[in-house]
Amino acid sequence: MRYLSFILFIVAIGLSACKKETVDPQYENSYSAYLSFKKSSNNSYSYVTYNGSWTGSYAESKITIQNGKLVARDFFFIRPTVVPNAPDTLAKWAESGSTLNTHTDGFEGLTLDQVYAKAKNEWLNVDKNENDIVFNTDNNGLISLAGYSRKGCLDDCLNGIYVRDIKVYVKEIK
Repeated sequence: MRYLSFILFIVAIGLSACKKETVDPQYENSYSAYLSFKKSSNNSYSYVTYNGSWTGSYAESKITIQNGKLVARDFFFIRPTVVPNAPDTLAKWAESGSTLNTHTDGFEGLTLDQVYAKAKNEWLNVDKNENDIVFNTDNNGLISLAGYSRKGCLDDCLNGIYVRDIKVYVKEIK
């Protein structure tokens, strides 16, 4: 009986020492807010994902989702010039229908379901000792920034996504 108690004690200590994966409550709250938004919008919405560099270049894509499926992707990429307020447009295009996903540049056309999944499983699930991890919800509780950068990295380091302008998509009547 003494040995059985000792074994149970060792097993209990071993189980309590197992790494427990925890999900950030901010992520869970945001994901719950997203599920509400998804339902109220009939899973039809648009959002903008973007990235800017310390050099002044800037790129953004507007992603449009209708009934849970990607229906449009618009992209532009600019860089500053010596003329104030006159950036150089390096790329600009719009895709929908049969042209959808025909461009290799631009941001990936992800649904917000996919964005939240990537955030949870990839961008927020890295070694905290080697990386600075960020998750922000500046879009009325919905995701606005998720990702990580190597500690000590100074410029253009984010592995993840910036999101803004999440809006219900209403198909235009022509």
